[in-house]
Formats: sequence, structure tokens, C-alpha cells
Amino acid sequence: MTASNEIGVQVAAIHGNVRPILNEVIHAIDRLLDDGIPTTIDLSSLPFGPGELDELDATLGAGELTAQLDALGTSRIRETTYPGVWWIEHRNVDDEVVGRYVEVTRFPEILSSQDADIMAGRARLEEQFE
Repeated sequence: MTASNEIGVQVAAIHGNVRPILNEVIHAIDRLLDDGIPTTIDLSSLPFGPGELDELDATLGAGELTAQLDALGTSRIRETTYPGVWWIEHRNVDDEVVGRYVEVTRFPEILSSQDADIMAGRARLEEQFE
């Protein structure tokens, strides 16, 4: 059985927690477009039934952009098929998932360079020329 979800994609019937999360994503996109306010949905804190997390992941799909960070484990950042909606997963050094989020934003915060890191990099670059 297939149905159109709120985002307009033909998927298997949406169950349990998936429909409310997709509704939250739609409202988060509206907040981002109307007010510039990003939203983070902590998927690790939600009680998913069997297969629901996979259903959500499949419904959101994979877009054109991906990034991977390696710091105290691996973080994978993937834009979904919906621009501005990002699937973010953090794993520890044992490759266990320690955080999973849907972030609705123009650019995931985790990919932004921090001022302290930029200053340290500048200092290292400057040292190259001394």
C-alpha cells in the first residue's frame, strides 16, 4: 500500500512516529523560510517502533551533499532529498550511534568553523612563515 506523505512523496503508508516527525519537519522548514530559525529534532530521544527509524530515513532519502567528520568518532552529515533538511549521525570510537538528528537549516552548525579553531589555524599558518 502506498500513500503520499505530507511532503508529497509516494511511500509505503506512514506509521507511528514517522508522520508526526514529518509534520514537524514541514513546520521547521516554514520557520526557517519565514524567520530564519533553524530546528534540530533529536531522534535519539524519541521512542521509535520496529522499522520506524528506517522508514523515516527512507522517506527523507538522500540528497546531493554529504560530509564526514572524524573527531572522537565519526559524524556523518547528509542532506536529504529535501534541501535544508539534514540527517546527522554521530558515532563513538566503537562505531556505536551516540546521537542522531534531523536538522532543518541552510548549513549544519557542526560544519561551521569555530572562532577558536580559526584563530589556532591562523597562528599555525603564520608560524610557517617565521
